[in-house]
Amino acid sequence: MLRDASLKFTRELSGTLTIQSVTASTITVNGEPFAKTIALTPEKVYTDWRAKPVTDLADSDFEILLASSPEIILLGTGKTHVFPSRELMFAFARRGIGLEFMDTAAAARTFNVLATEGRQIAAVLYL
Repeated sequence: MLRDASLKFTRELSGTLTIQSVTASTITVNGEPFAKTIALTPEKVYTDWRAKPVTDLADSDFEILLASSPEIILLGTGKTHVFPSRELMFAFARRGIGLEFMDTAAAARTFNVLATEGRQIAAVLYL
C-alpha cells in the first residue's frame, strides 16, 4: 500500500530569512506569522512598517530599507496588483535602485529566489 505524501522543499541559506507562506490574513517568515504589512531584508523583518495606501508611498517611506543598500526593492501590493505613483518609480530610478511591484504572493516568491542567490534585496509586503 502506497501512502500519498506531500513534501515541500525549500532551499534556505544559513542566516537568510525565507517567506514560507502568504495567505489573506498572514505572512509567515521563518515560522513566525505576521498579520500585518511587513518590510524585510534577507537578514531582518521590520514589523513597524507604517502601512499606507500603495499609491501614497514616497521614497522617504523606504529609508529603513535603503539603509541596507539594496539593489532592488520588491513591493508586494496585496492580493491584487496596484501601481505605485510615477514619482516613486522615478525616485528609485534616480537612486539607481530597482523597484518592482507585484501582488504579494509573487513578491514573496521572488524575494525567496533572489535572497537564496545572495542578492542585495529588500521587500515590503502588504496583506
